[in-house]
Amino acid sequence: MEKPIHRNTVEFAIYGPYAMFSDVLTRASGEHCSYVIPTYEALKGILHSVYYKPTIVWKIDSVRIMKPIQTERKGIRPIKYSGGNDLAYYTYLTDVCYQVRAHFEWNYNRPELECDRNEHKHHNIARRMIKRGGRRDVFLGCRECQAYVEPCIFGEGKSYYDDSGEIRYSLMYHGITYADEAENPEDKGKMTVRFWQPTMVNGVIDFIEPKDCTIKRHIKDMEIKPFGREHNNFSGLDEFVGGEADELD
Repeated sequence: MEKPIHRNTVEFAIYGPYAMFSDVLTRASGEHCSYVIPTYEALKGILHSVYYKPTIVWKIDSVRIMKPIQTERKGIRPIKYSGGNDLAYYTYLTDVCYQVRAHFEWNYNRPELECDRNEHKHHNIARRMIKRGGRRDVFLGCRECQAYVEPCIFGEGKSYYDDSGEIRYSLMYHGITYADEAENPEDKGKMTVRFWQPTMVNGVIDFIEPKDCTIKRHIKDMEIKPFGREHNNFSGLDEFVGGEADELD
């Protein structure tokens, strides 16, 4: 069943020579190994690099795998703070390209930012930032995997997996729910890690929403960082007065 398209949807292509979507089972060791498909959290992090505001919560709807999944193993010298040399082997995805569809919703855990809930403003700035390649550096999972973002129409072009049928994956990391984005009552005030079992159909993976993940674990208690003019860390619409606001279409 195809997911509905929201009126504040954004679509973009993300590509680069390498990607590392770390498997949580190997992340703590020196032998990092990437998942074969991107995680929800990694794609959400890309959107945060493109355009982030605490007023909104980005929701990843779907990702389309454009190129064949292939890996490359590299010898890495990680930082060894005790001195001397060390060697680890990282397994990266190589020559990757994805099409991503996402939308945003209001962050109702932040009532102090209600005055900034202007859908037209956020949607147009996000689309403009995608055209410009993002506000900050964009990378695919890990900092050393630099990537590039550009607008696209989701579903256009040829994918290597267009006729691959249904491919099911085992239990995988979905993402982290922080206290300020928690929607389920049992997740309020906590940091929660989520897992799920994805299915790719003809190269497209439709993500479930974080609130619908039933396999999860609370890591620790977490407070919500306050924003607002009184904290001198958020100005809302004032930041566009006489400037960027005039560019909104």
